[in-house]
Amino acid sequence: MTSPEQPTEPTHADRVFRSSGGMVGGGLLLALTLWIGGDALFRGTGGTPWLALAAMLLLVPLVIAFSLRPAVYANADRLRIRNPFRTITLPWGAVSTVRAQFSCEALTEDGRKFQLWAVPVSLRQRKRANRAQLRGASGRASGGAGGGASGGVGSGAGAAEVRMAQADRTVADLRELSDGAESRPSAQGEPTVRWAYEVLAPAAAGLIVLIVLLLIG
Repeated sequence: MTSPEQPTEPTHADRVFRSSGGMVGGGLLLALTLWIGGDALFRGTGGTPWLALAAMLLLVPLVIAFSLRPAVYANADRLRIRNPFRTITLPWGAVSTVRAQFSCEALTEDGRKFQLWAVPVSLRQRKRANRAQLRGASGRASGGAGGGASGGVGSGAGAAEVRMAQADRTVADLRELSDGAESRPSAQGEPTVRWAYEVLAPAAAGLIVLIVLLLIG
């Protein structure tokens, strides 16, 4: 007689948050670096090709680290923050709050603070969203006083969400994912931090080679 199968834990797909502006800018900067460095590498004379190679070994990982690498992965159990030089994994049970002030940050129960590089805060976008909310509130008040006339501006929670700045909307989504996680066993655990040696190692090697080449002339 076979025993009944034990129920397996449900898998939760990650939601991914990135900065589209950072990725576009990083891609352009990476292409420019490779173009200029490649030209010096293949067409340069004397020690120029070696200097170009060392400079690209230093710059390419840094460009990738600060533009293409940052991302935030979130599901019902945990928040994973991929910053330029570190990857931080935070079970929701260890997170006290996620906030967006001058930058987006995740605060842990033990008082540590981690910045979300992939979710930049735009104060200009926030001011524009706040003005739109004020105009919408004024329009709804005027419509109510005039007998409920409908206009082009939406109302309700959906319209308010549309008027939120991108960073504030992302923080709201992350807080929604964290709701109720305190009582979920799969969302418990300690924060873990891993250094991005795949970025640090080639950048450090390029810096050392570049310094040596400059010193020896």
